[in-house]
Amino acid sequence: MSNIPKHWEVRKLAGALGAEVYGPDISDTSPVDIEAIKSILLEHMVIFLPDQSPTKEAHIRFGRHFGDLEGHPNLSVDTDLPPELFQLQASKGGVADEWHTDLTFQEQPALMSILHMIKCPETGGDTLWTSLYAAYDELSDPMKSMCDGLTALHDALPHNRPEDMTIHPVVRVHPETGKKVLYVNEHFTRRIVEMNATESEVVLSYLTRWVSNPRFTVRYHWQPGTIGIWDNRCTQHFVLNDFEGERIIQRVTVVGDQVEGHSAPLWKPWVRDGRLSATSRHDRQLYMYLKSKDRIG
Repeated sequence: MSNIPKHWEVRKLAGALGAEVYGPDISDTSPVDIEAIKSILLEHMVIFLPDQSPTKEAHIRFGRHFGDLEGHPNLSVDTDLPPELFQLQASKGGVADEWHTDLTFQEQPALMSILHMIKCPETGGDTLWTSLYAAYDELSDPMKSMCDGLTALHDALPHNRPEDMTIHPVVRVHPETGKKVLYVNEHFTRRIVEMNATESEVVLSYLTRWVSNPRFTVRYHWQPGTIGIWDNRCTQHFVLNDFEGERIIQRVTVVGDQVEGHSAPLWKPWVRDGRLSATSRHDRQLYMYLKSKDRIG
């Protein structure tokens, strides 16, 4: 990375992903600084900038260097904060303790997130990230071949909005690196579109456990004032719910891009109208989604 300023230091944190970056000041960045941060992020997927503590305005201004910003679609708006910024506060529990990629129930899920750790307990409350490049690369060739032709239904049930849903490829191609990504998660992904309910349950359960393999992950212990930035197109994350004490984060989210697979799906959606069993809730959900999109008669 020849474009990295000489006074910056990049410390790799794990074999699969993650790095700490020392040197930049996100409250006072040049175009060269922004391009360097983009380059480091593409290589390491999640990066941490300690000792920043930006103002709300500086946090938002920094985020806008990477694209348009959006608020969270399903969390209540704090009227004391700018609309681009949302805050999560917890003293015990109430954190995202399932593996997930942000907002995959949207047609264009968030491109990246920029988190400011305002306050955190001395112990506990760490966050883990996993590389979805590594998760795909280490699948067997037969499993890769099958996944390459599949799509999956994602919804906002964890936000009590199951009607918010969309379909994405199970294998996504990162638009900047061209690399393949295993793009399903336990939090928002409900159903493999081309399989029946029992087949989908088995395959999806395996894939969503597989992405959490420790070889693919990095674990980060926060300090107040740290900025965390992650590429939402090739990572998932998980917050450890093992703390007591106040944990406050503020985050801006960069508007997403279109999710593209490497090719068109190889099979047609598996849907069944009429009388369905009690275990076929996702059959009905898939049928209604496809019906609303005029993809079935």
